[in-house]
Amino acid sequence: MNKIFLVVKREYLTRVRKRSFIVMTLLTPLLFTGLIGALVFISINEKGEQKSIGVIDDSGLFSEEFEDTEEIDFVYLTANLDDAKDHLRKGQRDGLLYIPKFDVEDPQGIQLFSETNPHFSIKNKIEDLLENQIERIKMTRAGITEEMLNQLKTKVDLNTISITSTGEKDSDANITWGTAYVSSLLIYFFLFLYGVQVMKGVIEEKYNRIVEVIISSIKPFQLMMGKILGIAAVGLTQFLLWVVLSWALLSVTELVFGFDSSTTSPTGNIQGMEAPDTTSMDFFANFNAIDFPFVIGTFIIFFLGGYFLYAALFALVGSAVDSDADSQQFMFPITIPLIISIVALGIVLQDPDGSIAFWMSMIPLTSPVTMLGRIPFGVPAWQILLSISLLIGGFIFTTWVAARVYRVGILMHGSKVNYKTLVKWFFQKN
Repeated sequence: MNKIFLVVKREYLTRVRKRSFIVMTLLTPLLFTGLIGALVFISINEKGEQKSIGVIDDSGLFSEEFEDTEEIDFVYLTANLDDAKDHLRKGQRDGLLYIPKFDVEDPQGIQLFSETNPHFSIKNKIEDLLENQIERIKMTRAGITEEMLNQLKTKVDLNTISITSTGEKDSDANITWGTAYVSSLLIYFFLFLYGVQVMKGVIEEKYNRIVEVIISSIKPFQLMMGKILGIAAVGLTQFLLWVVLSWALLSVTELVFGFDSSTTSPTGNIQGMEAPDTTSMDFFANFNAIDFPFVIGTFIIFFLGGYFLYAALFALVGSAVDSDADSQQFMFPITIPLIISIVALGIVLQDPDGSIAFWMSMIPLTSPVTMLGRIPFGVPAWQILLSISLLIGGFIFTTWVAARVYRVGILMHGSKVNYKTLVKWFFQKN
């Protein structure tokens, strides 16, 4: 056990002292917080350049119905369509809306001309204006006034509440979905990143023949486990530092932008501007809807379980090849379950209690990504415990398999390796 600890210590200290580790540990939270801050700032301040849209209304149904907005300046034109197109080509307008005579029961032939493809928000805004006016015309013909229609409209504000073993608490579907997606994406990234580091470390030692010296004083299994545990400690250290730094930076960002966690809007407007859409503040205002300590705790458990499982397989690949190029043929089958789990994440988030989500969260090769996607929505304790138990069983089995191949492959050089060779090494006696 002391020899494994020495390998763990060597792997850990060697990697955490690297400049790349320090830079990425500090830079990633800054980039993450900066991205969120930039998105919030843009949503508050960015109005975009107002577009000038010429309107030719041959139908006579939209006279003075198009009111200017922050995005669009409507200009009614008396020129014919061909002259208006010429003006558009000369850059006098950003767009030209042509409304011919049409049947309100079947509105066809309305066209929007522009030199470049118009932004979807502009197109949607004009479509909404056209649809609303046509609906008003239809209602008038049917004897329904707009006042009558407004009286029929009812707005329902649905409050979502989660019932847990500790009581009831407010929840937020958007924050829950976002937390689930980010958690799954992070664990997918971590498993790939640190699993590949194990493989590259094994290949490097094998290529430099350092491993032949090390093996003379330590068993292959001890070397493999020490390398896996050491890199796991590096990953866990980096993750915890990211959590602490990100949380601190987000708190600072919240104070800088003037967000009050008890409300859904900023504490004040900027330079007399109107308050922005409150949906852009939900990220800050509804943080308490998620049990983040539990999410972070389960993340660490599933990261360690998934990492040990995949790291053993990556160590197996590293011991079987002499270069990164040779490893590609063996990496693809290993990474398929991870790719499937991230591709199926959309289905899991749409129905976290469905059969696909359940079974993928039980299979050890896919459970780290899938279960992290389900946990923010609420998963029964027995399912989490069963998934963890199966994951533990999975990495014990893969470690045993990898160790039997590793003990032989780590000393093999220059031989062409295929799956048949790996099976032969597995059954080879000591």
